[in-house]
Amino acid sequence: MIQQQIAAEADKHGLTVPEYVERMKAQMMAQARMQQQQQQQQQQQQQQGGQPPQSEAEQRHRQGPQGAQPGQQVPIQPGPPKPEAIAMATFLQSQDLKMRTCIFNEQRKDMFKVKRAIRAIQSEAYLKARKKNPLLPEVKDRVTAENAFKLLPLSLLALRVSKVDENAGHEGHNHGKKKRVKGLWTVKVEPQQEAADEYYYVWLYQSTAAQWKNKLYAALALIGILAVVFFPVWPYTLRIGVWYLSMGMLGLLGLFFGMAILRLILFLITFFTVKPGLWLYPNLFEDVGFFDSFRPIWAWHESEKDMKKRKKAERAAKKARREARARGELPPSSKKSKQKQVEENSQPVPAQGVVEAKETAATGAESAPAEGLQQRHVQPKAASVEEDEEE
Repeated sequence: MIQQQIAAEADKHGLTVPEYVERMKAQMMAQARMQQQQQQQQQQQQQQGGQPPQSEAEQRHRQGPQGAQPGQQVPIQPGPPKPEAIAMATFLQSQDLKMRTCIFNEQRKDMFKVKRAIRAIQSEAYLKARKKNPLLPEVKDRVTAENAFKLLPLSLLALRVSKVDENAGHEGHNHGKKKRVKGLWTVKVEPQQEAADEYYYVWLYQSTAAQWKNKLYAALALIGILAVVFFPVWPYTLRIGVWYLSMGMLGLLGLFFGMAILRLILFLITFFTVKPGLWLYPNLFEDVGFFDSFRPIWAWHESEKDMKKRKKAERAAKKARREARARGELPPSSKKSKQKQVEENSQPVPAQGVVEAKETAATGAESAPAEGLQQRHVQPKAASVEEDEEE
C-alpha cells in the first residue's frame, strides 16, 4: 500500500521509484550534514566558553530515553511504515481533527493542525484505543505525545506542509504562478518535520477502508458509463422515464439561471435607487452547502474592505468572549447557545444608526438607508483557516 503511494509520488515527479527514493535519501543526508554542522558549532561555542564538548552518548543521555524533545527537527526517512505508525494514523483519522482541504501536488488532500492531533493523543479516547490496540505507543506527557506523533512523518504517512507563496515566480516575475483554487491553500512539504502546535500536516496515508471506498466509486463510475453507452437497448419505459427526468432537470437549471438574472437586475435597480444595493440569496454562488446557498434570503451589498473589517471585529469579539469564559466571567456555552448564535449571525443586520429593513417595511417609510450602510453579504459558514488559527 505504501509502496503504491511512493510509486504514485515518483510518477508525479516524473521519476522512477528508485530515483525518487534516492532523492529522498539525498535530502535526508543533507539534513543530517546540517545537523552535524550545528552540533559542531555548538561544541565550538562550548569550548570557547570553557565547557568540555559533549559526546553523542552524553547528548542522548541528556535528551532522555524518549528521543526527540519538543520542537526538535525530524528528518524525512523513506522506507516501509512501522506498524506503530499505521496504528497511530488509523487512530488519528478516526478523530475529529477539523480537517481542511488543501492542494498538494495538484491534488486535494486533507490537512490538520498539530495541536489537535496532540490533543487527541492525550485524550481518554487514546487510552481506550490503546487497550484495544497495543501497537499504539504509550503516552504519559507532552514529550511522549510528540514522539508518538512523529511516527507519522518518519513513515511518510503525514508530512508537515506550509502555504506556498502566491507571489513567488521566476526571476522576479510571476511566470511560475499556478492557478489558485479559491478558498484552498496550495501547500508544499517542509524539509524539517516539527511538531509545534501551529504547524500543519497533510495526510498521505489512506486506510484500507478508504481504498475500498475509492475502488467502489470507480466501479460505480464504470457501471454508469456502460449504462449510458447501452442506452439505445434500454426498455422503452426506462427511456421514457429518463426523458421526463432530463426535462425536469433542464427546468430546474433554467429556473436557476432565471433566478440569477433576476437577482442581478434587482441589485442594479436598488444600487441606483436604494444604495448600497440589495442581493437576493447572497450565498447563491458561494462555496457552501446546497441549503446554505439559499440562506439568508436577502442582504445588503458590502465591499471587500468592509467585509474584512466586519470579520475582524467578529473575531475580536469571539476572542474576547473566549477569554472571558476562560476567566470564569461567562458561563460555558452549550450547543443550543452556539446554534442560536450562528442563527443570529446569519441574519442581515444594517449598520449602526440605520433603521432595519423590517422596521422600514412595517412603518411604510420610503426613506433610503444612510450612506454609511454596509453590505451584510454573509460569507460561507465553513470555518476558514484564519479562524482556525485563533482557536
